[in-house]
Amino acid sequence: MIEYVSPVTGEVLTQTADKLTGRSGTSFPIVNGIPRFVPIDNYASAFGYQWKAYAKTQLDSFEGYSYSKDRLNTCLGYPMEQLKDKNVLEVGSGAGRFTEHLVKAGALTHCIDLSVAVEVNKENIGAATNYQIAQASVYEIPYPKASFDVVICIGVVQHTPSSERTIEALWSMVKPGGQLVIDHYMWRLGYYFNPATYWRLYLKEIKPEKSKKIVDKLVDIFFPIHWALRNAPVLDWFVKRVSPVMTYMSHFPKISREEQYQFSKLDSYDSLTDYYKHLRTPSQIRKELESLGAKDIYVTKGGNGVEARAIKP
Repeated sequence: MIEYVSPVTGEVLTQTADKLTGRSGTSFPIVNGIPRFVPIDNYASAFGYQWKAYAKTQLDSFEGYSYSKDRLNTCLGYPMEQLKDKNVLEVGSGAGRFTEHLVKAGALTHCIDLSVAVEVNKENIGAATNYQIAQASVYEIPYPKASFDVVICIGVVQHTPSSERTIEALWSMVKPGGQLVIDHYMWRLGYYFNPATYWRLYLKEIKPEKSKKIVDKLVDIFFPIHWALRNAPVLDWFVKRVSPVMTYMSHFPKISREEQYQFSKLDSYDSLTDYYKHLRTPSQIRKELESLGAKDIYVTKGGNGVEARAIKP
């Protein structure tokens, strides 16, 4: 496993008691067994609250499906088993929906997340020898530059202060010959006609505890209507003109009503409370990767909008 370094000085850190310390005296606390390179509370606090509330909702190992595994394989462009013994950095690891598959595949899995979701991730993954996790920012990653065979950031870039700056930070961690794998929300005119867009302007500014109660209430009101109309797409389309909640009946038809309900609560909260939400076209993502000198660039519509991967020369 790659050793932590100070994101400030770049010096290698060693563990002493309950902190990581560098020779210069720079130190970072270890809380609940997890190194913390950022304040515990930050703009991603809502995400941390979200994953603590829905710790296992998206885990394939808990739900008994392979949706997360299939999506990760699609984004990689090859079976994740090929990552065995490779150094992989997962940025924005959340509760571990992808982490558990990386670890199981034998990848040397290094995870960071800005929120306290790191605690849920560690609880879900356990004490695997090929896994470590820290609470850190994508802009101050606590590892040496150009260290990783693969850098993975799925479901995250659009939620950071700057998509382009984030992609550049991720790219800096990829070693020559290594691969960057990302996705991004796609720009679409319909976004501005979605009621969720305007609910979010209010909900993202209030405390997570209060916003979650409001979102849960919205789901309780609208989810039963969406469920009743799951086989009537035209009528459901009209309901979505006023409903701000997320549903997945058409995407995951085999999932039970209760599981659909939990997915709706989770992703509605995610969609309605994220502090940053950027939209980009496939061509914009491609141009950003080209500006970094990437080769073998692959960009397509899929997943959350745009999926992309590229190789560093």
